[in-house]
Formats: sequence, structure tokens, C-alpha cells
Amino acid sequence: MLDNHPQLAVANDSHFIPRAIKQVGIGIDPVLTPELIDAVRTYHRFHRLGLSEGAVDEAASDARTYAQFVSALYSLLAQAHGKLLAGEKTPDYVKVLPLLHGLFPWVRTIHIIRDGRNVALSTLEWSKEGRGPSRFALWRQEPVAVCALWWQWQVSAGMQDGARLGADQYHEVKYEDLIARTEQKLRELAEFLDLPFATEMETYYEGKTRHQPGLSAKKAWLPPTQGLRDWRTQMRARDLELFEALAGRLLGELRYERSADSISPEVADIAEKCQNWWDSEMAHRKSSKAVSRDLQSADNAESLDARVN
Repeated sequence: MLDNHPQLAVANDSHFIPRAIKQVGIGIDPVLTPELIDAVRTYHRFHRLGLSEGAVDEAASDARTYAQFVSALYSLLAQAHGKLLAGEKTPDYVKVLPLLHGLFPWVRTIHIIRDGRNVALSTLEWSKEGRGPSRFALWRQEPVAVCALWWQWQVSAGMQDGARLGADQYHEVKYEDLIARTEQKLRELAEFLDLPFATEMETYYEGKTRHQPGLSAKKAWLPPTQGLRDWRTQMRARDLELFEALAGRLLGELRYERSADSISPEVADIAEKCQNWWDSEMAHRKSSKAVSRDLQSADNAESLDARVN
């Protein structure tokens, strides 16, 4: 929808911005080096920007820091589409808002929040081994539990960090509201982005819709369509109970209705074990990242000493 605005080009799931500097601390804008340029250029999803090798070289030519380089890349993306501004749609970025806003203080973030149970239905369909939440070992035993914990992790991170950014830089919209009241919500988003409302945002699908059987809603370029996922009719009772046992509190905070008032002892026991596993996994990941940053800092210090000496 936003990509169809006459003034805004939005790239899709390129992921590269934090990945190329994953060992760098928040608030640090690295000096641009040939290694960083190559890390961006060779990242396996960078091609989704659709920029040529010459465009990458052009973006790097006048940039002294990583943030300047990335900003130039997105300026070239906008120019390539005949537009003034550019953006990025990578859902995982919801977990790294402090890093992104530290690098680019002027950016604005839109956080789309969807009922986690419908997110789980979608995730169970597209997630494969080594992709998305299926990378967690617990997926092999309890994929729905991983969906619940993963959804809660991502949404909570975005909401907490977004609240610190403030209303001028961070805006939430529910997926369900965007589908049900499309024009109203797009007007709100355009105002947030300081863009004029454009009817083209509503007609993003025109001339693109395909009716071949088996296509996903995304690949079929459907217009806003309610009911593509419906946990009330498409989710098994046990899966629904387990999801709500793990993420029911956040569902309630977001004012999504619950399917039941209580959780059975059997499912509650499974949920507790899954939560304990998740907490341990998150603690391990946090510790590993801290060690990696310390090692990177030490390497940088040694490199600096070598240059000085």
C-alpha cells in the first residue's frame, strides 16, 4: 500500500541493515570500510532493493559512515522509482528499533500488529526448517508454542522500544483495522509520514491480481480481504489453548478476544515447560551476543593499537 504512494518506494524484506553490522553496539555508526560495503553487497537478500553494482559504488563514493552509505542506497532506490522517499518492510526490524533509530534518527516506524493466533496460522504454513521461528529447536516438538513465544517476543519488543521513541517516530496500526477501515487507516499513516493522502495506496492491487489456484494472498495480489486467516475455525482446540496459555496476556492487552477463560492443567504444564525453555534460550542468546560484542571490541582495540604503534 505504501509502496504504491506516488512519493514513496518501499523495499521488501531486505534484512541487511542490522545484519551487516551485527556486532556493533547501539548508537555506534561505524566508519565505512570496503569490508562493510562487501558485507552489504553480498548479503543474500540485498538484491531485493533492485540496485545495480554501479549504484552501490555510487552510494559508497561520498559516504564516510555506514549510516551515510545506507541512506544513499535508499535515496537511489527512491530515484530509481521516480519517487522522493524510500522505506523498508522487514518485519524482523521490529526487534532492532533502537539500533535503526540510532543510525537514522529521522526515520519513522510503522508497526503493524496482527492477532497472534492468525499470525501462527500463517507462520505454520510458510515457516520451513531454518527459516523464521522454525530455527528454534523447540519447533520440532511444539511449533505452536514457538509461534506464540516468537510473536510475543517480536510484538512486545516493538511496542516497548516504540514507546520510548514517541508518537512522532513510531506508530502502531492493527492489521485487522487496516483491512476493515482501509482508507481511514491509510489517511492516518499518511499523516504520520507527513505525506499527502493518495488514493493509489488503496488500489495497489489493480492490474496485478492473479486468480491461479494455490496462490497465497500475497502472490495473488488480493485487495484488502477479511477472513484470510481465522483462528476460530482454522485452529485446533489444543493449539489454541496452548497459544493463549503462553501469549494470552499480550492478546488481552491488545484487546483481542480470548477463546476460553481458563487453561487445562495438562496444557498449562506444557506451556510452563515451553516458557522455561524459551527463557533459557533467550538468556543464552543474550549472553552469546554480549561475548561477541566484547570480542569485536577487543579486536577493534588491537587493530587501533597496531595502527598507532
